[in-house]
Amino acid sequence: MGHAKTSYVCLPCRASYKQPYDRERERRCPRCARTLIHAGSAFAPPRRRDVSGWRALSVVLNAGIRFHKSCCGGPGYRPRTLSEVKSGLAHARRTGEPIAKALVSFT
Repeated sequence: MGHAKTSYVCLPCRASYKQPYDRERERRCPRCARTLIHAGSAFAPPRRRDVSGWRALSVVLNAGIRFHKSCCGGPGYRPRTLSEVKSGLAHARRTGEPIAKALVSFT
């Protein structure tokens, strides 16, 4: 039986790669050889030219948030713009809620 495909991301290259999931194997970017970040099977990358979208994604992934399918289909809300990220970070500061939780909440 084959492994399900999942997305791995290189933030500096603004690139995403669908590959079979393997917890034991470290993935490297074919462009720059940096370690890829496991983003999840429900990940949809921003366009490469969307600098704001990639900056927002960087905050999301570095906060430990991933894009996995849920019982309802998708991963749920994830901020896609710097404005949404800033709103989530402000909510975390204001309420004391952990950043990862505040970023995936509707604010």
